[in-house]
Amino acid sequence: MNNDNITIHFLGAAGTVTGSKYLIDTGDRKIMIDCGLFQGLKELRLKNWDYLPVNVAEIDTVLLTHGHMDHTGYLPRLVKMGFKGSILATQPTLAIAKIILLDSAKIQEEYAEQANKEGFTKHNPAEPLYTIQDAERAIDHFKSLPEGEWITLYPEIKVRFQYNGHIIGATFIELDVHGKRFVFSGDIGRKEDLLMRPPKKPERADVLFIESTYGDKVHPIDNLEEKLKAIVNDTVEKGGTLIIPSFAVERTQTLMYLLWQLYEKKAIPDIPMIMDSPMGANVLEVFHNYWDWHKLPIDDCTKMCNTFRVVQEYKETWEIIDNKNSKIIIAGSGMISGGRVLTYLQQYIGRPETTVLLAGFQTEGTRGRKLLEGARDIKIYGKYYPVKAKIENLQVLSAHADQTELLDWMSEIKNTPEKVFIVHGEATSAKVFSDKVTETYGWNCTVPQLYSIEEII
Repeated sequence: MNNDNITIHFLGAAGTVTGSKYLIDTGDRKIMIDCGLFQGLKELRLKNWDYLPVNVAEIDTVLLTHGHMDHTGYLPRLVKMGFKGSILATQPTLAIAKIILLDSAKIQEEYAEQANKEGFTKHNPAEPLYTIQDAERAIDHFKSLPEGEWITLYPEIKVRFQYNGHIIGATFIELDVHGKRFVFSGDIGRKEDLLMRPPKKPERADVLFIESTYGDKVHPIDNLEEKLKAIVNDTVEKGGTLIIPSFAVERTQTLMYLLWQLYEKKAIPDIPMIMDSPMGANVLEVFHNYWDWHKLPIDDCTKMCNTFRVVQEYKETWEIIDNKNSKIIIAGSGMISGGRVLTYLQQYIGRPETTVLLAGFQTEGTRGRKLLEGARDIKIYGKYYPVKAKIENLQVLSAHADQTELLDWMSEIKNTPEKVFIVHGEATSAKVFSDKVTETYGWNCTVPQLYSIEEII
């Protein structure tokens, strides 16, 4: 067989930053790279309910770059549609994906139940996108592969997962198909990250899929500790509470580490610090189990955890809310799309002494993006709440490489790629980055659209 019938189906993260799904059809095998959920805009979220425009039962294998929801959250739907193959990734990625899928399913079941009970839904009845049982069926397909080793998947098709920073377990994927190398960047981490080591770099790519989340931006060089210290102290001086909506994977642990360091240095007052995210607590266990995937010393990790109150039961959330004293609360989710942080915001967003600190990328259409853009009220569980809290943004904490770091990540590719696809970015970001790659390397780039199909000859 030759290469001229290899096709690529862009089933997600094309023309948008969420829902990563790319299907490689080699003619005799169909391999999906990532299987993420659409997030943000309603028009995108509705696509999660649609059947994919491919025969799912014919997909042989799914390869995962990392465990985040927008790269793994569609797996239960895929299995429900008839997928029967293996889902392959590194051990920590599968550990993270298991936590995320079970948590997502639980939240969806609870949301549907609440929507039906309180009547804030147009659907009768409201149903979860998938259930805990659906998630468990997807997890049954998990199989781990080592990092840094070439593994033969099928005759003339082999794969290698390469360390990529970003979050624990994250990799970029090299897929060799009949001698042609496809490189999928996944989400690329920062060169200087508090918890993760610098990403490895590809040395060859015939077909390159490169993320562009921050393809039009360079992260500020703010002093992270000083900025966080100022935000905490300012909030405490007003007698307020600092609420940090946070991604449970890596971001929560980074914030805990930073706040613990400030506490140890007596740079912030001795006030209660709370981590209210069941998923975040489970992720801490993954950090304990996979020391070689991050650079946080075991003693520091233990001391950090002991400094925080890690909430287990939902009734504890209300005990914390009833305490009128200043405190710091880290709670999921990072884009305020669900989770425990909604309960806190219902009670605190209308208080001027409150500070809400956004500490990561906010996808278009999410509550986090609306707050970032100055929304005067936000809708939670069918009701609008006035925004009187101070909104801060800690963009420098991003776990995504910026434009400069993305270009550097490609700097060791020795050949000229036949195709460069700019993916996983909003329209402006993808276009700006496409032009920058062409200017820097002279490579021709394509910004594919959702559901488009490309042939590789």
